[in-house]
Amino acid sequence: MSVVARRVVVRGRVQGVGYRFAMVGAAEHAGVNGWVRNRRDGSVEAHVQGDGAAVLALIAWCESGPPGAQVSDVEVGDAPVDPTLADFATRATG
Repeated sequence: MSVVARRVVVRGRVQGVGYRFAMVGAAEHAGVNGWVRNRRDGSVEAHVQGDGAAVLALIAWCESGPPGAQVSDVEVGDAPVDPTLADFATRATG
């Protein structure tokens, strides 16, 4: 399996609606590793890595997120693979 990594920034009404916790569940379901955190500007940022198809599936989930979220933009960029990541977790606001 070839591992790919992406940095994802999600904008819109994505804080205060359980977005991060729902993303952890979606990531576990997709079988990817990484992290997600709130950003001070009101967006949500994530590092997602794993099999290319699984990463794409989670990015597709990000476009709608959990009930209550109103996603206006999903920005995706390449990121370096982090071999220390063994699961998907929330991180402190950054």
